[in-house]
Amino acid sequence: MADTSTHIYALALGSNRPLSARRTPARLLDEAVALIGLHMCVIAVAPSIATPPMGPSARLYANSALLVESPLSPPALLALLQSIEHRLGRRRYRRWGARSVDIDIILWSGGTWRNRLLTIPHIAFRQRAFVLTPLVAIAPRWRDPLSGLNICHLHARLQKHARRG
Repeated sequence: MADTSTHIYALALGSNRPLSARRTPARLLDEAVALIGLHMCVIAVAPSIATPPMGPSARLYANSALLVESPLSPPALLALLQSIEHRLGRRRYRRWGARSVDIDIILWSGGTWRNRLLTIPHIAFRQRAFVLTPLVAIAPRWRDPLSGLNICHLHARLQKHARRG
């Protein structure tokens, strides 16, 4: 018998390389959400925020997050999201370089997942304000299966650490 269950996923989106004057990073995030919505139910979309880059890139990022419902397994969802990234101009040249769009699986309703291509929860999301700030807007009570803390607490902890800085 086929598995007909669905899963809830929290995804993080980022962009800092426009593809044209009209296809700005913020618009590329909107395009990504629309393409994702063709394949699954989009439950919630966080407002886009501007954030400074990590690594060598000099351009500001547009970041957002969304909650989706899908019957896809984590590896199947990863493959779909990478095809959407590619369709929106993503080319993997160097780590943390400029990119038209980046879509990461942060959390899923199944708890933890790990294989050689994918780790859920995302390994570094607890230390990234550009992930937690949009995520707290749409899933403040979602618990990290490893720490047991919810997104709201992780966000507050990160802000407190940044103020001490």
